Amino acid sequence: MKLNELTIKEAHEGLRQKKFSSLELVRACLGQIKRLDPKINAFITVCEREAAKEAERADKILGQKPTDISARPLLGIPVAVKDNFCTKGLKTTASSNVLADFIPPYDATVVTKIKDAGAVILGKTNMDAWAHGSSTETSDFFTTHNPWNFNRLPGGSSGGSAASIAADETIASLGSETAGSIRQPSSWCGTVGFKPTYGRVSRYGLIAMASSLDCPGPIAKTVSDAAILLRIIAGKDPSDATTSSYAVPNYLEKINKGTKGIRVGVAKEYLAVAENEIKEAVLAAVKTLEKMGAKVKDISLVDPKYAIAVYTILQRSEVSSNLARYDGIRFGFGREKFGQEAKRRIMLGTYYLSAGYYEAYYLKAQKMRSIICRDFEKAFKDVDVILGPSAPTTALPLGASKDHPMFGEMMDILFEPSAIAGLPGLSLTCGFSAEGLPIGMQILGPQFSEELLFQVGYAFEQATDWHKRKPKL
Repeated sequence: MKLNELTIKEAHEGLRQKKFSSLELVRACLGQIKRLDPKINAFITVCEREAAKEAERADKILGQKPTDISARPLLGIPVAVKDNFCTKGLKTTASSNVLADFIPPYDATVVTKIKDAGAVILGKTNMDAWAHGSSTETSDFFTTHNPWNFNRLPGGSSGGSAASIAADETIASLGSETAGSIRQPSSWCGTVGFKPTYGRVSRYGLIAMASSLDCPGPIAKTVSDAAILLRIIAGKDPSDATTSSYAVPNYLEKINKGTKGIRVGVAKEYLAVAENEIKEAVLAAVKTLEKMGAKVKDISLVDPKYAIAVYTILQRSEVSSNLARYDGIRFGFGREKFGQEAKRRIMLGTYYLSAGYYEAYYLKAQKMRSIICRDFEKAFKDVDVILGPSAPTTALPLGASKDHPMFGEMMDILFEPSAIAGLPGLSLTCGFSAEGLPIGMQILGPQFSEELLFQVGYAFEQATDWHKRKPKL
């Protein structure tokens, strides 16, 4: 196995046993980026020189204080960061021309945390501009391609982060999700994506899209890697008042407990939205969990189509507020710097919040949000987790999002309800289509049930070999 193909767990162990150095590991990833990224376009910025220096520093620490590797679980390990997280001294664009030359004077909290854990930042990954979209085609710079098929989309908005993992250009990556932006590209690229409970991870330093929904989270090669990353970035942050003070557990502690006795709910409304190939793969995954001792139960949830309207109104409203700081009236650039998708969302959000329409749209959406929250609360009295398809389709062809203003909402239809309710969700591969494209399933749980989701996801991963498949590159 090549060094760039290692997981966090394998890389950590190899560095501990001195089988290779951090510099060798980083060079392997940089070599893969140099070889493949002209075809994939996962990265906006690659920090070749800086990453090499950090790797050398890590190797020096490992040579002098090998015990440090236990306290710093990412020491010497390359990580890619989505380009809407502020990185001190390193260009942060949110894939928008408005911020094309922006160099932040500080790090986002999650960036500080992975640095403190010893991570070597390889670079910043491409995304839909301002995280508006589910294709990475709305990036103002270029479109990212899916490593499984260069003529397919990687999903979005964290498309660059997911593609970089699928192509083994990095060992781990950070993404952000408002409603599907971690889980949907993970589904299309065949990676593991985890959206934590709202408030579990700090949003400080994350360029905001919709502040009541945004969640930073890991995109990784395995469930255990996602658990390692989440434990590092989770926790209370004085700089973000919405973060929870709940203690962060060791997500690996109970990860191998299996699924015996766990009640798994399967919602018919979610299956009905997915293509037949996806539905069959998810139902096969349900049978796998059942054989392992899980108790499967059919449940009913509010039709996810209603979440589209709620999410559209709330998200557009918050976008219009958050992007006002860049619109050139007080400072920033003129509005002509915004892409078409950003302009469309600003106009819709301003309309929803305007006098005479606030009650008709925004207030009604907030009421429906409460109904969706209560619906999940009711469901979780009967089941421990809910399992269903991640996205309604496998990766679509390049250009599929063009001239489709609601493309993102339609592709994220199965993620929007849980995002609206602030619930955690795990997406992982449960099969492949006839065309050889990954099929994703998601596992949802009540708020702060991350430990349980990792447990169920890990059990399924160990019982199957879908996660071991690699694109032919």
